[in-house]
Amino acid sequence: MAWVVGANALLGVLAIVLGTVTLRTGWVLPTARRHVTRPRLHGVGVLLIGASLLLQSLLHFEVLPGVSWEARFYGGNALLLGGMLLLVLGCVLPLRRTEPHTRPSGP
Repeated sequence: MAWVVGANALLGVLAIVLGTVTLRTGWVLPTARRHVTRPRLHGVGVLLIGASLLLQSLLHFEVLPGVSWEARFYGGNALLLGGMLLLVLGCVLPLRRTEPHTRPSGP
């Protein structure tokens, strides 16, 4: 069981690194580039998912002070679902306009 939680912690650290890189540079993994329209939302979503995975692993190994299982369960799920929602929004929302909208001149 410990190796599963350790792998979960490793994936959490990897997700935090990828989210940080996406926020700082705008770089997205090549497999997701075609779908991501808002890299900042995508980066924050990946950060939240990574934080959820890492916190759940640290709480399992009792590295952090003990909290009730309800707080761990609901807190981890809130972070995970919030991150997933931001990932979906980063792919679904349309591109932003780069040029200002001008009104047609007329009477």
